[in-house]
Amino acid sequence: MTFVLAIDQGTTSTRAILFDKNMRPAFISQQELTQYYPRSGWVEHDAEEIWASVMATVQDVMKKASCKPGNIASIGITNQRETTVIWDQNSGIPIFKAIVWQDRRTASYCDTLRSAGHEAMITDKTGLLIDPYFSGTKVNWLLENVEGAKLAAQRGELLFGTIDSYLIWKMTNGASHVTDATNAARTMMYNIVEGKWDQEICDLLDIPMTILPKVNDCASNFGSTKCFGGNIPIFGVAGDQQAATIGQACFTPGMLKSTYGTGCFALLNTGSTLVKSRNRLLGTIAYQFDGRPTYALEGSIFIAGAAVQWLRDGIGIINEASQTENMAALADVTQSLYLVPAFTGLGAPYWDSECRGSIFGLTRNSGPNEISKAALQSVGYQTRDLLLAMQGDVSGTNTAVLRVDGGMTASNYTMQFLADILDVPVDRPEVLETTALGVAWLAGSKSGVYPNQDTFAKKWALERRFETQMSGRERDTLYDGWRDAVQRTLS
Repeated sequence: MTFVLAIDQGTTSTRAILFDKNMRPAFISQQELTQYYPRSGWVEHDAEEIWASVMATVQDVMKKASCKPGNIASIGITNQRETTVIWDQNSGIPIFKAIVWQDRRTASYCDTLRSAGHEAMITDKTGLLIDPYFSGTKVNWLLENVEGAKLAAQRGELLFGTIDSYLIWKMTNGASHVTDATNAARTMMYNIVEGKWDQEICDLLDIPMTILPKVNDCASNFGSTKCFGGNIPIFGVAGDQQAATIGQACFTPGMLKSTYGTGCFALLNTGSTLVKSRNRLLGTIAYQFDGRPTYALEGSIFIAGAAVQWLRDGIGIINEASQTENMAALADVTQSLYLVPAFTGLGAPYWDSECRGSIFGLTRNSGPNEISKAALQSVGYQTRDLLLAMQGDVSGTNTAVLRVDGGMTASNYTMQFLADILDVPVDRPEVLETTALGVAWLAGSKSGVYPNQDTFAKKWALERRFETQMSGRERDTLYDGWRDAVQRTLS
């Protein structure tokens, strides 16, 4: 049997998935990752642990499938975006832990850049705002704060990459220092209008361009690996949210998808037009084929599923994420709790890196059920923030349907509340592994085992549609309460 191997390197875990000839996930292996929080607002990963987890999960999934390297047509890689690694190109050893996309350590440096009037230039070129979220200021921090790093970078001894670049470099034994356009677009150093690394921005951030990877299309030859017992080409790469956009077949301008994993990310396909947001959303590359980018408007929410993880690991009111659905259904309907999950600040459309999480509406009767309900509902409220901002940016945007994916979509309660608070049908696909599916299709189509774009889009299949069951008055009342809670939380 012929498979396509998708490596899905996420924020909380690494997964290896073998997709069969019908583009169905046939075998899966998963391994959780250690999260490091050395200071308030700092989030780190061990890049070498990430690499070890890729090796372990791929070997495990191949064993499960009794699969030889010759049975794998190609490899696709999708990854947590913006997370930043710098490594020594001779030894391959990272100079510091990977700084995760959620990390806020460069907030004061971002304030300095904004105060100096640089944000308009950066937004015009990259589509992004100046924020600690993106890779550029993380790279600056590493070069400034790791002993000897700046001189080593200037001597050409160091390499920078997002997780995809680091993994490809390791998998190809240092032969390929590459990334794709979607990951490059999230670094705050890549000019998405001209399609190249930007000298002016790199000079501003004091980053030598020699450390930056080559940028490819999403479906391209990224090199080949012999790590898994035989020669296998790497033919597909996309950042996780763009991979989900591809996996959801959002190839037509106006189509919208939202992914609910650790965070929540909504992407609206804007075609060949790079929309300059008036509502603090991001312009980005949805995907790039044959050297031509397709753009998207993106709203980024830092905390979605991570709020449920907090219920489990932070305050210990659940043992499993699946418990929250029943708890929310049992919550006291007379209470109106709002959880604003600003554990690492708030993303779009607020972009406040200094505010922190809060709960409003607590009474003596509030307990685990009510807090669980508020955590799930926070996802819906934040998505409505994004949808309203998108409608304000793109005239005539009247989203007919929202396609959803990610771990939280397994919760029927959360998806029904999402449809209720948005007043938009919410479509959950048959294949929930849309992020991995996106890069599997990229790699599989490049290697000739999967169909072209149009045929792939026609194969998208609906598992369940959630329709709104809430009155307009109730919807507005609930959302007004959310907006009040956010205003009280903002720094």
